[in-house]
Amino acid sequence: MSFTGKYELQSQENFEPFMKALGLPDDQIQKGKDIKSISEIVQDGKKFKITVTTGSKVMQNEFTIGEEAEIEMVTGEKVKAVVQMEGNNKLVANLKGLKSVTELNGDTITHTMTMGDLTYKRISKRV
Repeated sequence: MSFTGKYELQSQENFEPFMKALGLPDDQIQKGKDIKSISEIVQDGKKFKITVTTGSKVMQNEFTIGEEAEIEMVTGEKVKAVVQMEGNNKLVANLKGLKSVTELNGDTITHTMTMGDLTYKRISKRV
């Protein structure tokens, strides 16, 4: 199953408390919660290039499954992480105490981030 495509954010759960826990300032959280977000994924075998555009902010990460890569977090901090693939539709990474799971089902991507007992979920549909 290929992740390649453009996905538009449809809904998100627990955005504010999760971003607060990450240490984002309130004004940034307020601005970010209602902005349209588009994720573009290009998959070439085990190589991935993910570009997330939220308003004027563009975040880009490139990685190869099973190899250490530098990943930019929502806060702008760059951390080293290894992304693994489970089955043929799930990407899993542990970034500095935060677990990130991206699951593709048909035309829908569900991205779940868990930190301690706090979970943030984003659902995006292919456009």
